[in-house]
Amino acid sequence: MTVDLERYLNVRAAYGASIGPDGTLAFLMDTTGTAQVWTVDGPETWPRQRTFFEESVGFASWSPERPELVFSMDEGGNERAQLFRLDADSGAINPLTARPEAKHRWGGWSNDGDRIAFAANRRERSVFDVYVQGRAESGDDADLIHQGDGWLSLGGWSPEDDRLLVVESHTSFDQDLYSLDLDSGELTHLTPHEDEVRYHSANWGPDGEALYLVTDRDADTLYLARLDLETRDLETVVEGGDWNVDGVSLDEDSGRLAYSRNVDGYTELTVGTLDGPTDIDRLPTPDLPGGLAGGVSWSEDADRFAVTVTGRAENTNVYVVEIGEVLSEAKNLEESERGAKRPASTESGESERWTRASTAGIPRDSFVEPELIHYESFDGIEVPAYFSLPHDPEPGETPVIVDVHGGPESQRRPSFSGLTQYFLSRGYAVFEPNVRGSTGYGKEYTHLDDVRKRMDSVKDLKAGADWLAGHEFVDEDRIVVKGGSYGGFMVLAALTEYPDMWAAGVDTVGIANFVTFLENTGSWRRKLREAEYGSLEDDRDFLESISPINHADRIRAPLFIIHGANDPRVPVGEAEQIAAAARDHGVPVELRIYEDEGHGLSKRENRIDAYTDVVAFLDEHV
Repeated sequence: MTVDLERYLNVRAAYGASIGPDGTLAFLMDTTGTAQVWTVDGPETWPRQRTFFEESVGFASWSPERPELVFSMDEGGNERAQLFRLDADSGAINPLTARPEAKHRWGGWSNDGDRIAFAANRRERSVFDVYVQGRAESGDDADLIHQGDGWLSLGGWSPEDDRLLVVESHTSFDQDLYSLDLDSGELTHLTPHEDEVRYHSANWGPDGEALYLVTDRDADTLYLARLDLETRDLETVVEGGDWNVDGVSLDEDSGRLAYSRNVDGYTELTVGTLDGPTDIDRLPTPDLPGGLAGGVSWSEDADRFAVTVTGRAENTNVYVVEIGEVLSEAKNLEESERGAKRPASTESGESERWTRASTAGIPRDSFVEPELIHYESFDGIEVPAYFSLPHDPEPGETPVIVDVHGGPESQRRPSFSGLTQYFLSRGYAVFEPNVRGSTGYGKEYTHLDDVRKRMDSVKDLKAGADWLAGHEFVDEDRIVVKGGSYGGFMVLAALTEYPDMWAAGVDTVGIANFVTFLENTGSWRRKLREAEYGSLEDDRDFLESISPINHADRIRAPLFIIHGANDPRVPVGEAEQIAAAARDHGVPVELRIYEDEGHGLSKRENRIDAYTDVVAFLDEHV
């Protein structure tokens, strides 16, 4: 069965679930070509579309008390998200913020559903302040509760709605947590520390006297901990061990929680109920397909939760896991005080798919699962990678696409990708390395590419290409390097550092010049990026020395470049300057700039347009 690219790019995704107070499930789905809000009333019942915009919706969150939800949307990928309230009964949509010059970062509903909170850079573009406003008020009525001086976001309302959890990010790996009293405006620092420490996925505990969070304080990997808000003591709840505990979701009323462990890129999900401050009554492991799961949303009674599920051979859908009734708060307190131990639940943890995002008629059994491999780099470091071979490969004749993730503080995980499956169906192998600097493998591994060690990660790419060249099925003369954002930099760096290794390069929203990138990126994120790459003040010469634009004369391989005109992270000038420089040296270059896109391609019609040309480009040159 031969299926064209457009069909593969029409495989749908349903994700970002939120369970309403009456049990209705809201989620995002890209049926129309951009992610919109949809709802269903039961498992695989007919979905109802709730928003009808050309732009993608960023999230949807039900009110805890009323049939209404808040969602976000930007314009043309500019990332200046605005908040809107949707009345689920009437379908009416009302703008809550209407400040298109500012970014708005959702902070959650109050528990009584009367107010919302958000962080925004309205006052000054490089900093975020904290705002609270009534559920039906406009942005002009928002109360400025706290003026920030850095990158602030919110972690939700306390159980009594008297405090907000505030997160300040100094770098991607260094955060501080604060409690903001809404009556007095007092900001209490909860996590004073000297060295770099990650604090994320923080949840208020059932009594509001503690936080349950994920951290790597005094450890290489992330673990689940309880932070006492009075004593500031941090107690371990679940050890990290060899793998990160990468997220936790806690229902305040019931003490039910779910946490995930990232095991070589795959999700291990554990569900339970707090039995005292740091003990968990574990429930049966949910029966979920795909290998990756996240984004937990609890029902009102915490007897079920919704979660997004995906896998390399499993397109993205929302499942609901049934976990049974919980004891009342009074009963929990009574048993805790007398030290009683409850038996583990006998509920099965069975899951049911609630959404049916289609595979566009492509048989699921045609999708290819990757093999997890490890290869040795120049200094002996073992680099993990996912390697996928097409069906029935010919020895020594298989072209390969080396696909590099962005970030760099990120990790390639085996989620579904229609584009990846298309390339596999066309006879390409796909190689996805998690080079040094990737998350998921501990703090030490993540810092192996910082600032002056930047090019060591590019050497990891070379080592991966060397591994491929020795593989029995691979044609070493037809290895393509492809990536987006920081992965786009890796493409350009690979082409300039090792020009004879590659048959072609595909760069999407990539960094060509670290100096102009840092000068022109959004002011709110410059400080965080300098912590990773180096500062303009102290490291300018080094940044110039590693910028691909300054070595464009070395490029030999044909180059395809994709960029969004509204990109606030990596401005479009990065694409324009590397395209011009490569062309000046006689390199075949294709440049596609999309006027209604930002940092990547969010609209299906643009993805189809761009990757149809990429396929033709690779057919010609590879």
